[in-house]
Amino acid sequence: MRTSRLRTVHPVLWAGWAALAAGAVLCVVGWYGVSGERYAERQLPYLASCTVPGAALIIAGAVLLAHGRGSVAAARVEELYGLLVAAEPGDDRADAGTGQAAHGPLAVSGDLLMVPGGTLWHRADCPLVAGKAEAVPVDSKLVASGELGPCPICEPAEETD
Repeated sequence: MRTSRLRTVHPVLWAGWAALAAGAVLCVVGWYGVSGERYAERQLPYLASCTVPGAALIIAGAVLLAHGRGSVAAARVEELYGLLVAAEPGDDRADAGTGQAAHGPLAVSGDLLMVPGGTLWHRADCPLVAGKAEAVPVDSKLVASGELGPCPICEPAEETD
């Protein structure tokens, strides 16, 4: 799995590493040029032509790396969400290509729960609340007011009393 991940490295990451390397080389060249000159007026051309652009390339490379890693992480989260939604209890393989549930919701319990401070209500056997001690029964007033929405994973029906 690691080899397949290496083949699909995001181009923004390569651009970020290239900018960092070029910036570091320019800074070293600028430092070397400045260190060989005794007078400030002879050092300024090295600062203007090497050190300042080198620092700018280092900053640009850092921004590109941060953006590239964020987009790679977002793609991984989407892939994992697709696997979670597509998985069926007892089924070891999931249809990750469609990203949709193959045969309905993961949970089928009629009891509805919520987590205090949360924004969704869930079935009692939903994988997101199953086994959580802080999960409490759903308050029908919160559902009626629209403060809570249905969980997209277990797809509970509005059966609150």
